[in-house]
Amino acid sequence: MSRSASSAPTLALLVRHGQTPTTGSTLPGRAPGLHLADAGRAQAEAVAGRLANLSSIDAVYASPMERTRETAAPIGRALSLKVRAHRGLLECDFGDWTGQKLSNLRRRREWTTVQRYPSGFRFPGGESFAEMQQRMVDTLADLVARHPGRAFVAVSHADPIKAAAAHALGTHLDLFQRIVVSPCSVTAVLFGESGPVVLALNSTGDDLRTLVPS
Repeated sequence: MSRSASSAPTLALLVRHGQTPTTGSTLPGRAPGLHLADAGRAQAEAVAGRLANLSSIDAVYASPMERTRETAAPIGRALSLKVRAHRGLLECDFGDWTGQKLSNLRRRREWTTVQRYPSGFRFPGGESFAEMQQRMVDTLADLVARHPGRAFVAVSHADPIKAAAAHALGTHLDLFQRIVVSPCSVTAVLFGESGPVVLALNSTGDDLRTLVPS
């Protein structure tokens, strides 16, 4: 590896999976068998078209869940790249809350903690938000090291992407719920020697070729 390649920044393009039949109503977590809705498949095709305009993308990674792999598939085809599964991109492990309706969860007293003090919350039988964030940060560091001076796509889930974005912004985890990450949006983070620079957050329609540091 040349000195210039090793010191050049790497662009991470974080894509949330497309809409599913339970988006906004249920906390599916890591339960298997959830696929994209028709709208989600259309969103995946659209984001694939946006990413196809970027010539520097070396790889496409996806969480092992069906909905993320189905979102990544058209991206891989558009870029002529094989999609690689990466467990570090998995959804948060919601433990006993997996599969429950959000309308019911909002009635629980713990819901206030989830929204206002997530750094102090662990899902019963599952993962803490702090563990999820550290997992994502470590995963992105690994992928950045694999693709110095280039770009990669990582298809993941809303909370992991929000947590990664908060870390890149230098925002405390207790404020990460203020970040919105919509289905098939792109969050772009440039990782260089002086630290991360967030080029786009929750981008759903902009020309990604314009993403450059100001």
